[in-house]
Amino acid sequence: MAAVYSGISLKLKSKTTSWEDKLKLAHFAWISHQCFLPNKEQVLLDWARQSLVAFYKKKLELKEDIVERLWIYIDNILHSRKLQNLLKNGKTINLQISLVKIINERVTEFSHSGSRRNICAILSCCQGILSTPALAVIYTAKQELLVALLSQLCLSACRQPEEAMVAQLFEVIRLALGHYLLIQQQQVNPRRAFGDVTGYLLQPCLVLRHLLSGGTWTQASQGQLWQALSRDVRSQIEAMLRGGVFQPELLSSYKEELLDQQQEDVKMGAMKNLLSPMDTVISKLVSAGYCAPSLHATVVANSVALLYKLFLDSYFKEGNQLLCFQVLPRLFRCLRISELQEKQVKALSTSDWTTELLVVEQLLNSVASNNIYNIAADRIRHGEAQFHFYRCLAELLMNHPQASVPAWFRCLKTLMSLNHLILEPDLDDLLASAWIDAEVTDFRTKKAQEALIHTLFQTYAKLRQVPRLFEEVLGVICRPAAEVLRQPVLASGPSTVLCACLLELPPSQILDTWSLVLEKFQSLVLPCLRSDVDMALKSLSLSTLLHCVMFNMRSLDSSTPLPIIRRTQCMMERMLGEIVQPLLALLLGPPGPEVELWLQKVSDSVLLLSYTWAHVDTMCSMNCSQYHSVSGALTGVALEISNLPSLLPGVETRVWKKIETFTAQFNSLGRYCLEQLYLQKMKRTLMQTSVLSEEALQTLRCDAAYIIGSGRESLNQRTTASWDGQVGTVSALTYPVAHWHLIVSNLTILISYLCPDDVRYLASVLLRTLPMSKAQEGSVDEEPYITLENISKAILHSPLFPEMQPLHSAFLMCITVRCSRILCSGAQSDQGLLSQQLPWLFEKDHTAVAHWENRFVKVGPEGIEPREEIAQNLLSLVKSDFPFQLEGEQLESILGLLEVISTLQLDSFLPPHHVHYFLMLLSLAVTKLGHSCSSSLALKFLITCYQLLGYLQRGRSARLVFKTMYASDLFEIVLTSLFKASGRFLIETDDPSWLELLQVIGTFLEELMQMLIQMKLSLVLNFGKITTFLSSCKLCTEAASGKQLDSQKALSRQLLLVSLTKLCQVLGPYVKEEKPGQEAPAALAELLQQAVRQTGTVVQLCFPPGTGVQHLPSVLISSVNTLLEADLNPCCRDGGAEVSQVTDNTLLSRAALYQGIYSQVLSELPALAGHDQSFQAALQFLTLFFLAPELHPKKESVFTSMFHSVRKVLADPEVPIQVMQEIEPHLGALLTQMLEVGTTEDFRLVMRCILQGLDISNVWKADVQAVLSAVTLLKLLLNCPLSGEKASLLWLACPQIVTALTLQNREACQEQPMPLPVVESILDVLAALLRQGEEAISNPHHVSLAFSILLTVPLDHLKPMEYGSIFPRMHNVLFSILQCHPKVMLKAIPSFLNSFNRLVFSVIHEGRQKDKGSTDDLSVVLECARLVERMYSHIAARAEEFTVFSPFMVAQYVSEVQKVTLYPAVRSLLQEGIYLVLDLCIEPDVRFLRASLQPGLRDVFKELYNDYLKYHKAKHEGEKRYTV
Repeated sequence: MAAVYSGISLKLKSKTTSWEDKLKLAHFAWISHQCFLPNKEQVLLDWARQSLVAFYKKKLELKEDIVERLWIYIDNILHSRKLQNLLKNGKTINLQISLVKIINERVTEFSHSGSRRNICAILSCCQGILSTPALAVIYTAKQELLVALLSQLCLSACRQPEEAMVAQLFEVIRLALGHYLLIQQQQVNPRRAFGDVTGYLLQPCLVLRHLLSGGTWTQASQGQLWQALSRDVRSQIEAMLRGGVFQPELLSSYKEELLDQQQEDVKMGAMKNLLSPMDTVISKLVSAGYCAPSLHATVVANSVALLYKLFLDSYFKEGNQLLCFQVLPRLFRCLRISELQEKQVKALSTSDWTTELLVVEQLLNSVASNNIYNIAADRIRHGEAQFHFYRCLAELLMNHPQASVPAWFRCLKTLMSLNHLILEPDLDDLLASAWIDAEVTDFRTKKAQEALIHTLFQTYAKLRQVPRLFEEVLGVICRPAAEVLRQPVLASGPSTVLCACLLELPPSQILDTWSLVLEKFQSLVLPCLRSDVDMALKSLSLSTLLHCVMFNMRSLDSSTPLPIIRRTQCMMERMLGEIVQPLLALLLGPPGPEVELWLQKVSDSVLLLSYTWAHVDTMCSMNCSQYHSVSGALTGVALEISNLPSLLPGVETRVWKKIETFTAQFNSLGRYCLEQLYLQKMKRTLMQTSVLSEEALQTLRCDAAYIIGSGRESLNQRTTASWDGQVGTVSALTYPVAHWHLIVSNLTILISYLCPDDVRYLASVLLRTLPMSKAQEGSVDEEPYITLENISKAILHSPLFPEMQPLHSAFLMCITVRCSRILCSGAQSDQGLLSQQLPWLFEKDHTAVAHWENRFVKVGPEGIEPREEIAQNLLSLVKSDFPFQLEGEQLESILGLLEVISTLQLDSFLPPHHVHYFLMLLSLAVTKLGHSCSSSLALKFLITCYQLLGYLQRGRSARLVFKTMYASDLFEIVLTSLFKASGRFLIETDDPSWLELLQVIGTFLEELMQMLIQMKLSLVLNFGKITTFLSSCKLCTEAASGKQLDSQKALSRQLLLVSLTKLCQVLGPYVKEEKPGQEAPAALAELLQQAVRQTGTVVQLCFPPGTGVQHLPSVLISSVNTLLEADLNPCCRDGGAEVSQVTDNTLLSRAALYQGIYSQVLSELPALAGHDQSFQAALQFLTLFFLAPELHPKKESVFTSMFHSVRKVLADPEVPIQVMQEIEPHLGALLTQMLEVGTTEDFRLVMRCILQGLDISNVWKADVQAVLSAVTLLKLLLNCPLSGEKASLLWLACPQIVTALTLQNREACQEQPMPLPVVESILDVLAALLRQGEEAISNPHHVSLAFSILLTVPLDHLKPMEYGSIFPRMHNVLFSILQCHPKVMLKAIPSFLNSFNRLVFSVIHEGRQKDKGSTDDLSVVLECARLVERMYSHIAARAEEFTVFSPFMVAQYVSEVQKVTLYPAVRSLLQEGIYLVLDLCIEPDVRFLRASLQPGLRDVFKELYNDYLKYHKAKHEGEKRYTV
C-alpha cells in the first residue's frame, strides 16, 4: 500500500522549512491523491492567502520570485479542474475578504503607478474568481469591493497596457461588469446604484468606451474574438450606465430638476436628497483630471451623444417630449463649440470641429427620429423653447462655417428638416457658406453638401416658395465678391439636386424663377458688364443657373394651358431681345490686341444662353402647335433669304463667323456651346425637310465639319482631366472631354455627313484615347466623372458601334495600320520583298485587301493553284527564318491592341475585314519573338492571338479564309511555327500558361477541321495532307523509330499529341456516321487508322510500360482517352475479320499502357480534382476503361477500386468546397455508368459505405469530412437512374438514412461555426429523398423527421451568401413535403407551419432597414422573399387543408412584421403572399383577429387588411367579372 503523507500542514507553517520546499510541498499536496489532510483544499488555499497577506502587511519578508510563485499557485488552484469538480459536487470553499482586498490593492497600484509586478498572475486569479459563481459570491456579497475593482480595472485599461495583457485585462473587465449588472438589476435602493455609478464608475467607463470605440487596440489585437470581446464590454458599459444613471425610479427627480415640478410620489423617501441627477452627471462628465488632457474634450463629446441616447432609451414616451428636450441644451453646453458664442475659447482645429459636429449631428438626429420637436406644441405650450435653442444653434453654425466638415452640412440639413424657419433668417448666409462660396473638394463632403441643398430645395418646393429661394440665391451671386475664387455654381451635385426639384415644380413657379433671373441680369449685371471681370463672371453664373432652369422645365405641349404658353413665349422674346442680343452686340466691337478675360467670359455667357434659347425654342415648337417661334432681328440687320434654319433668329452668318473666329482663340465653354448650336441647327434641318436638297446636304456637311474641326487641336493634347457632365463646369481644362463627349453622344447624327478624312480622324482619336491597360481605367473609388478614356470605352462597347459602318471600318483599319507599323519596325529584311510576300501588312485600306484577295480566285501562273501562293509564302517564311522579330516593348504594345480587338464583335465582321484581320493575326502569331520577351509574355501573346483567330474562325465570314489558303496549309503553318517557338520556352510542361495555350490551340485546330467537314472542302486531300504532315514531322519519325525523345522536346511532344488527338476526335465521329454520299469513306477510315497509330506510338513513348510519370498531364490523359475510344470503336471492325483481328490485337498490345494509366489515374484522382480539365479527362478514361472488361486486372475488382478512389476524392479535405461542387456532376456521370454495369453486390458496397459515413460516431471523432463525403455520395446516388433490386435496396435503407441525417444535422447545427457544406448537402439529400420517395417512403414518421431537421437549422447570424444558400434548400424541403406527401401533410400541418414561419420570420429580420450598411445584399433577401410568396400561393391552393389555420398565420405575420421596418421591395413581396392567406379567411376570422390582437398589432392588421381590400381583393373581384 502506498505511503500516506502527513504533517504537511505543520511543515507549511514551520519557520525552518524553506519557501522553496513549502511551495513544492503545497503543489504536491494539491495534486497528490496520497496526501490526506482534513479539508485539504481550504487549508492549502488559506496558507497561500495568509502568506501573501502577511507579506503585503509587512509582517513577512519574501523574495519577489516567491511572491510571484504564490500568486501562480493560487491561480492554478482557482483554474484547476479539481476545484471545479469539488464545487460542482457541493463542497464549500471559502475565499477570505483579505485575499480579495489584496487583489484590489494590487490592481489599484497597477492602475495608478503602472507597476506590473505579478499583475498577470493577479488578473488571472481575479478571472478565476469571477468566472466561478461559487467563488464570485465574495465580490457580489460585498458590492463596494466589486465597484472598487471595476473602477480600477477600467482605469488600468485606460492606461493602454502592453499588448500581451490586453485580452486578459478586458476579459476580467467583462466578467466584473457582468456581475455588477446582475447586482444592479437586483438593487432596491436607486440612490445607491446612482451613487456607485456617478461616484466611481462613470468617468473611467466613459473613457474606456471612447478608447474601445476609437479602435485603440484594434491593430494590436485583431481577430473576431477580440472584436466580440470589445463589443461585449461596450454594450455592458451602456447597460451599466442605463441601469445606474437613468433608472425608471429617477424619472421624477429628472422631472423636478428639468421641468421644475414637485415630486408627486410620497414613497420616494430614499430619493429625498437626490435632487439634481442631471447636474451630478454633467459635473462628473466635464470635470478635469480623470483622463489625459488631450483626450478630455473628445471623451466629453462622445459621451454627450451616448448619454442623450441612453436618456431617450429610458424615458422617451408620448408626453415626455419636453423633458427629453430639456436635457439637450444642458448636454450641448458640455461641448466646446457651445462657448464659441461668447468667444470664450480660441478657434478650434478642423479635427476638433469634426468631432464636435459629429456629436451635434447625433443629437439632432435623435431629436428628429424620436419626434421630440413638435412645432405647434412648442409654440403654443412651451413658448418656443425648442425653437429658440435650435435657432441659437443655427446662428452658431452660420457664424462659424465649416465647409470642409461633412457633419456641418448634415447638421444644417437636420435643422432644415425640423423647421425651415430655424434657418430662414440666415438663408442668404446659408446659401453663401454652404453652396455659392463654399470650397468643397472631398467626395464625402460633396455628398453632404448635395444632401443639404436637396433638402433645401425640397422644403421650399413643398412650401411653394422656390422663387423666393431663388431670389436669395441670385442675391448671393450678385453680391460683391472675388468671383475668380468662387467654384462653379452648378457642379454635378447641386445641379443634380436642382434638376430633380425643377422637374416637379409647376410651370408658373418655373416662369417666376425665370423672370427673376432675367430681371437680375438686366438690372444688376448688364449695365456694368463692359471691362468688369467680376461682372462677367457673375453673368456666367446667372447664365448657368438660367440654363438649368430652362432645361429642366416641363416642355410645352397641347395640354398646356394657354396662359402658360403665352407667358413662355413672352419670356423667350424678352430673353432674346433684352439679354442675348445686347450680349452679342458686346462681342461685335473692334477686336483688341489680346482677348480680355471679361470678354471671354461674356462670350461664354452669351453662347450658353443662345444654345439654351435655341434648344428650348426647338422643343416648344416641336411639341406645342400653339407656340410660335420667335423670328426677330438685330437692329439695322437685314435677314438672309434662306429656307434652312439659322443658328439663332435674326443673327447673320457674318456675325457667327466673327464669333467663330473669336472663340477659336481659346478652349472654353463658349466654343462648346457654339458646337451645341451647330448641332441644334443640324437637328432642326433634319426635322424640317423630309427630302434633303443639295443645299441642305451641303449645310449639314459644313456644320458637321465645323463641330469635328472645332476641337481637333484640343484632342491632340491628350488631357487626363475629368468632367462632371455639367455645362457650367466646362473650362479650358475640361473642354477636350466635353467636346469628345458631344461628338460621341451624337455620332449617329454626325457620321452620315462627315468626309472620309474626318471619319479616319475620329477613328484615330478613338484608338488613341482607349485605355490600353488596367491602370489607365481608373480605380473604383474615384468619382464617376467623365474622361476621354471612359467615353471611348463606352463607344467601343456600344451595340451601335458596328452599325456605324464608316467609323467602324476606319477604326478597324487604324488598328491594323498600328499593328503593321509595330510589326514592320521589327523587320529584318527588305520591306519591298515583304510587301509582295505579305501584302496585307502594307495595305492602308480594306478594299485593297479585297482587291488582291479576288486576284487569288483566278488561275495563277506556272501551274500554282492561286490559294497556295499565300500559304507557300507564309510557310516558307516560317520554316526558314521569319523576317519579323518582336522584342519585349513591341510585344507589350501589340498586346494592348489585341486587347482592344478582343472587345470587338469579331464573329460579325464584314468579309474584307474578316480576311484582313485573319491574315494579320496569323502573321502576328507566327512572328519570331526576341530574347527580351519572357516566356510568360510570349505565351500570353500566343494565347491571345489564337483566341482571336478562333473567334474569327467561328464568324459568319469564316468560309472566305479558305478562298485564300487551304485548311491543311493553315494547319501546317500554325504547327510549324509553334514547334519552333516551343523549343525556346524555358518552362515546365505543367505550367498553367502553357496548358492554357495547348487548350486554345486544340480548340482552334478542332474548329478548323470541323469547318472542313461542314463545308466538305476536299476532305481526303486536306485530311491526307494534315495526316502526312503530322506523320512526317521530326517528333513523329523519332517516335516511330523507337528513339527516346529528348526531355527538352517535351513541350513539342505535348503539342504533337494535342494535334493528333484533335485529328482523331474530329475524324472518328465523321467516319462512324457513314452518311449516304460521303466522300471516300474508305480513304478517310484509313487516314483515321493512321492517325490512331501515330497517336498510340507517341503516347507509348511518352508513357513507357512499367514506368510512370510524376504527374499525368491533361494532354496525355486526353490522348489516351481518344486512343482507347478508337480501339473500342466498332467502326474499326467494319473492314472485315482481318481488320477486327488487327484491332483486337492492337487493344491487347496496349493493355499494359492502359492498365498503367488506370493505376496512376486512380492514385492521382484526388490531386487532379483541383484541375477541371485534367479531372474530366481522368473520369472519361475511367468510364472507358470500365467498359472494356478485357483490360481489367485479374487480381482486383475494378468497380471496388474506382469506387474507393471516388470516395477518396469526396473525403479529401484538401479539395475546396467550391471545387467539390463543380466536380459533382462529373463524378455523378461516372457513378451512373458504374452502377448501370455493376452488380447488386457492388451496389451493396456503395450502400454500406454510405451508412458507415453517416454513422454518428464520425461526428464524435470530429471526422466531418467522412460525413460530408457520405452525404455527397448519397446525393450522387439519388441522381443515378436505379431500378429493380438496386432501387429496392435503396428504399429499404431509407428509414435508416433519414434517421442518420436527422442526427447528423442536429450535431452539425450545434457546432460553432456551423459546417455549412454539411448542412447544405443534408438538405439537398433530404429534398431528393422526399421527391423520389413519393411512393416508396411508407412510414409517415420518416417524412415528419424532415420537420425536426428544418427546425434545427439556424437562420440567424448568417452571412448574406450563407443565408442565400441555406434558405432555398429549406424551402425546397418544405415544398417537397407539400407536393409529394399530401397524406402526411394532413396530420402535420402545425409542424409544417412552424417550419415555414421560421422562413417567414427570417426574411422579415433580414429584410429590415438597417441604420448602417449598404443594400448590396438586398437581392439575396428579395429572392428568399419571392420563395416565401410562392409558398404562400401553394398553401392558398390547398384551401380545404389550411383554412382553419389561416387566421393564426396572419396573426403570426402581423406580430413579427410590426417589430421592424422592411425595405419596400421585401414588404411588397411578403404582402402579396399574405394577401393569398387572407383570401382563405372568412368574416368571423377577421373579427377574431380584430378582437384578439394587442392594440399595436391591431393597427398593423388594420392597415394590412385595408391594403388587402384596396389592392388585392378589388383587383381580383374585377377580374372575376370577366371570367366565364
